[in-house]
Amino acid sequence: MAELRFSMETHGASAVVSVQGELDVTSSQRFDDFLSEAAAESGQVILDMSKVDFMDTTALAVIVAHWRRQVDEGGAFLLAGARYRYTKALWITGLADRLPMYDTVDEALAALPGTGSGAANGPGASEPAEPAEPDASAG
Repeated sequence: MAELRFSMETHGASAVVSVQGELDVTSSQRFDDFLSEAAAESGQVILDMSKVDFMDTTALAVIVAHWRRQVDEGGAFLLAGARYRYTKALWITGLADRLPMYDTVDEALAALPGTGSGAANGPGASEPAEPAEPDASAG
């Protein structure tokens, strides 16, 4: 199993958190702590899930808790790059239709006020990303 890695970069007023590896019950506390650090840095957090290889419902609970907290505090919590094959729990639970999801970090940044076009405004303002074809990234 690949080691789980977190990193954070700031892009203007936003914090982009990148996750690489598997998000499960053994890593949920570290994941929660790292997202809390990001939220302390910025009211606008983008979670880059493009390198997540597995996600269970404990990770989903962490994501939902941080999304709700950011929105309740007037901030934003966006998901970017979630691949259906590895993050099916988002779609199975219906959260893919409720959470603001973008294909790429750049698209998520562009949707935030003050960082791009600002065309989208909050959850549900743009259509959620379509799930990638299951075999598109096989290998």
